Order: sequence, then C-alpha cells, then structure tokens
Amino acid sequence: MKVGFIGLGTMGGHMAYNARTKGGFEMLVHDLRRETSLRHVEAGAVWADDIASLARECDVVLTSLPGPKEAQAVGAVLLQNMRKGCPWFDLSTNSPTVVRALYAEFKQKGIPMLDAPVSGGPAGAKSGKLALLVGGDRAVFDKHKHVLDAIGDQVIYIGDIGAGSVAKLVHNMAGYATQAALAEVFTLGVKAGVDPLELFAAIRQCSLGRQRTFDRLGKQFMQNKFDPPDFALKLAHKDCMLATELAREVGVPMRIANLALAEMTEGLNRGWADLDSRIPMLLQEERSGVKIKVPAADIDAVLKRDG
Repeated sequence: MKVGFIGLGTMGGHMAYNARTKGGFEMLVHDLRRETSLRHVEAGAVWADDIASLARECDVVLTSLPGPKEAQAVGAVLLQNMRKGCPWFDLSTNSPTVVRALYAEFKQKGIPMLDAPVSGGPAGAKSGKLALLVGGDRAVFDKHKHVLDAIGDQVIYIGDIGAGSVAKLVHNMAGYATQAALAEVFTLGVKAGVDPLELFAAIRQCSLGRQRTFDRLGKQFMQNKFDPPDFALKLAHKDCMLATELAREVGVPMRIANLALAEMTEGLNRGWADLDSRIPMLLQEERSGVKIKVPAADIDAVLKRDG
C-alpha cells in the first residue's frame, strides 16, 4: 500500500515519520516547504512536487493541515486527481460542517473521505501515544485501520462523517474551559495565602485529582441518575458559597465559579437539594433540547474495555 501524506508541520511531520518508520509503508510526502521532508526522505519516503501527482499515485491519502480553509483548498486538488475508491483521511482539527460538505463532494466521485482528528499534542505525535477520532464509512475505516495504527495507539471509530471532528471539538473545549476554571480557583487559593506548589501538591491528591475527568460523567450525568446522591446538592451549594465568599474577601474575580453557583442555586429552587450535586447539569440539557440517558452496563463496558 502506497501512502500519501500532505502537511509535514509540527504534528504532521511526526505522524508521517512514524507511518514510514513504524508502519513501513511506501510513502510520498508533500508540504509547502520542501525542507520539512528531509528526514522523511532519509527514512525512505519520496518527495512529491505537488499535491496532484501525490494524489494520482497513492492508495490512501492522509492530510494534517491548519484548519478548514486549508482542507478545502487541498481537497479541491485531491478531488480532481484521486482514483475512485482511494480514501482520504483528514487528520486536521476541522469544522464538522466543512467535513460533511467535502464528504458529499467526494462521495459523488466514489472517493471515501473520513475525518480523523488527532489528540495528544506534538509529544504524542512523536511518541505515537496519540488518539485518532474517526468518523466516516466503517468499512473503509476497518480496511485502512492498520495505516492509522502506525500513527497512534488509540484509533477510535466514533460514527458517521463529522463525528470525529465533533468529538475533537468537545474534547478541546472541555480542556480550555477547565483551564479557565483552574486559573480562577488557583488564583483564589494563592491570594488567600496558600503556597502555589503546596496547593498543587495537595489538590491533585483529592477526589477530583485522582479520577479521570471524563470518567466522572459516567455515574450520574450519563445515566441521568441523581438519587441516591453521592454528595447532596445542598452541601455542594454550601461549599461554592464559601468559596465565592472567600473570593470576595480577598478580591479575586470568580466569573466561572459564580456561574456554577448560579446553576446550583437554580437547582435548589427546583427542589433538588437532597439529590446528587451533579443534577444542575440537567439545566444545560434542558436549554440544549438534549436528553442523555445511557444504561449503566454500557458505560461499564466502555470503562472496562479502555482500562
């Protein structure tokens, strides 16, 4: 199988190198800057002067690009030059809307297009400890998964086209929102007189620090089960009140914490005081018009499968 790889930047460069050296695939590579391909060529890859020639020669094409604009531009060339049945896996963090539009265009010409954004950062791309979140035709994914396995250690099929991009955006936004919240509460702790290193060392050993963030969703929120409570809303509300009061005393703005407190207060006003403290999460479900309820056995199966 001849693999074409377009985009040899910070992420793509490592992924393409692993595809060649770990996967052992015959490879053609291309980037706007030819000098980025030197180590790939030394490892046995072949430089392609342009996207069109690469597309015509390869059995599968992978792209790692900055965003939707670049994916559309590269896609326009691929569409005119790829053979029928030759799949395109876009590893970029892309717009689900753009991905689905590209998929429809390519499908008309018999060319499978799958979105496969990656998560793990440059270090993960280099080491191969990388998650690939794939959306698209399952049969195409299954046939070419061995190519993706040379790039990452967690190659996960999620669903139809665009599902990978949606999952990647959910993951990234969760990280950035958590980052903002952590900045807020850590400045509170430090301004209230605690050494930042000691605060860090202590909090990472508490319940939140000991459990994977998304695993915490499985017990209450994912099951839509808030009774009996692990920790009652009225007690969590008290804790948030104390934290925001402390913030006012020491002069630390707490936009995110105050929003969380407002959600809890609305939950109390709904009569949820004795239910689990996660129950205000239902307010967001209501606002979004979404109902989430997954059987506990299915959640346990995912946790056991992934370790």
